[in-house]
Amino acid sequence: MPVDDALLQVHAAATAALAGLIWVVQLVVYPAFLIAGPTTAWPAYHRRHTTATALVVAVPWAVQGLAVGALLVREPGPLVLLAAGLAAITVGVTVLVSVPLHTRLGAETRTVTPTVTAARPAASSTSGPGCRTSSAPTASPWTAHGTATALVVAVVCRRW
Repeated sequence: MPVDDALLQVHAAATAALAGLIWVVQLVVYPAFLIAGPTTAWPAYHRRHTTATALVVAVPWAVQGLAVGALLVREPGPLVLLAAGLAAITVGVTVLVSVPLHTRLGAETRTVTPTVTAARPAASSTSGPGCRTSSAPTASPWTAHGTATALVVAVVCRRW
């Protein structure tokens, strides 16, 4: 198997793992926040959640980043550029949206009320200004990234 194909497969596997993880968080973990909070134990519960999530995400995210970086150097075609761009979006959304929201949410001990929209299942929303868990900011880029990865895998399969 050529090196570029192996890199594509590594990238696809890491991205699939991360996309699966984010959907578990969106559909299982965030709705469970309604049950776990708000109590005086909420900040410790949330801190443990974010620490554990960071440990689970670190390796596949690093592998994905290294693989897409190597692909950009070796084979910077349109699909690789798309995958790299979508990977950058997921990093940007995580750093600029999710981390600040989780920082505020972790400190929150006030009333939590469920919110539901047509685009997502119930998630928690605090009475604090703009502090809410939401699948929209993070799940959409991961879904787009997963789609781009599927296209990249299709390119690899056509080569064989």
